[in-house]
Amino acid sequence: MKVSGMNYIKHLNAAFHEFYSDTRLHGGHISLYMALFFYWNLHHFPDTFYANRIEIMKMAKIGSRSTYHRLINDLSEWEYIHYLPTQNPTQKTMVRMSQICTNGSTETGLTSTLMKRYCPKNVPLSLYTKQPKQYKRSVKSSPKNEFIVIEFFKEKKWPLVEASKFYNHYDGIGWKIGGKIKIENWQAIAENWMLKAKEIKEKPTLQIVSKNTDFLITNEQKNYGEPL
Repeated sequence: MKVSGMNYIKHLNAAFHEFYSDTRLHGGHISLYMALFFYWNLHHFPDTFYANRIEIMKMAKIGSRSTYHRLINDLSEWEYIHYLPTQNPTQKTMVRMSQICTNGSTETGLTSTLMKRYCPKNVPLSLYTKQPKQYKRSVKSSPKNEFIVIEFFKEKKWPLVEASKFYNHYDGIGWKIGGKIKIENWQAIAENWMLKAKEIKEKPTLQIVSKNTDFLITNEQKNYGEPL
């Protein structure tokens, strides 16, 4: 016979509520309970189900037969389950799970209530709720293509010709500094490129003078009869 009104989530929430408050329990008890709950679920939540000791020990990671019997008897004594052993080799050992919280009319918001009650005091509850993803520009050693570089230069309000110069220069040397050190952040290198280009643009240009220029030749007419 199947347990009526069984709610998987509400039952587990209520069970964990009891685990938290019960100081008699340790990890072995909880592991065994969860293994039993798993097999109860596999059998579609019947009133009782066959407890295959070997399989349940494997699921609960219990290596000792005596430990298994001690733990399952504890759970039965503390009324988390009803253990129905048998000495008759022709009969199977059965287990009945206690209905901690299986009523469909159980108070809503149980999960939220448990979280507010059992969250560590120094940790904000917001950390236990789903947060929206935060997106930021990824840092890469080299751009995927020239178009990405152009878009980056556009954002910085720089001429597209500078974007092409930058891309062609570093793409030609394998996105390495000095031909040896691999670039870790091409955006930072691009910004340095812009700064250098700005410095060159603002630097006063020097007049180029031919090495054959004779400074003694002048077109200025002077009166050499005047006193100095």
